[in-house]
Amino acid sequence: MEQVKKRNSADILYKAFIYVVLITLAVLIIVPVAWVFLASVKQNSEFYGNPWTLPAGFYWQNFVDAWNAASMGSYMLNSVVVTALALAILLVVALPAAYCLSRFRFRGSGFLNTAFMAGLFINVNYIVVPIFLMLRDWDSWMKYLFRLNNVFMNNLFMLAVVYASTALPFTIYLLSGYFATLPHDFEEAAYIDGAGYGTTMVRIIFPMAQPSIITIILFNFLSFWNEYIISMTLMSSATGQKTLPVGLLNLMQASQSKAEFGRLYAGLVLVMLPTLILYMCVQKKLTQGMTVGGLKG
Repeated sequence: MEQVKKRNSADILYKAFIYVVLITLAVLIIVPVAWVFLASVKQNSEFYGNPWTLPAGFYWQNFVDAWNAASMGSYMLNSVVVTALALAILLVVALPAAYCLSRFRFRGSGFLNTAFMAGLFINVNYIVVPIFLMLRDWDSWMKYLFRLNNVFMNNLFMLAVVYASTALPFTIYLLSGYFATLPHDFEEAAYIDGAGYGTTMVRIIFPMAQPSIITIILFNFLSFWNEYIISMTLMSSATGQKTLPVGLLNLMQASQSKAEFGRLYAGLVLVMLPTLILYMCVQKKLTQGMTVGGLKG
């Protein structure tokens, strides 16, 4: 009896510790985000007092100024286009590749798996300069041979291709691990019914892997949307084709003569808002497991 009481007390202390840690982490995340949202609707004069005071009113002009002062609208459109293209390219390449590497054994599959695993240990920021030099040389050749400009540099489509390429190792690794856990019975049943490999992959396996696909979409969306270094390097000469994080730099430069803190925080909100909306839309799918019990008998 005493052992049961001790065990119950230990469980209660453990749960209390877990709740304290989770609440602390939630506060550390929520407070800064809430502070940025409140700061974005403050007038500039309110920043010279106590930074923790609530705004006297909702000064929405900060968002109008941020949108117009540094062309945040065009930069947001560029970010939407690049992120959508990068995700589309990534899914078209990574989904079939991960399915083949996880479900089939063929000559060279072991080498490909090892190569993608090795890609996980390469920090993209370390290879930005080689990528820049490579694309610049290709651009020079295209200009010399075909009189074409900005084929590889200062091109939103090529920026999306670079984003998708750098995200391939992690995406294929995650999807391959999930595909490997799926039972083969569903595929065998589809083959018996006359379905080919492509039909089985698209209509059977991909719907079953929906939680993992949504997870990689969310993770890569956050990575592409907030990426700064590659965009700043490859789009250095394109004045109207820079992405939203680079647009924040222009907003800071536009405020150098006068410190417009409210406008700066309004720009931060414009960057954060799409990611928060996407997370709220897919948070249930992130925790949803694959339904088990599709096979009888």
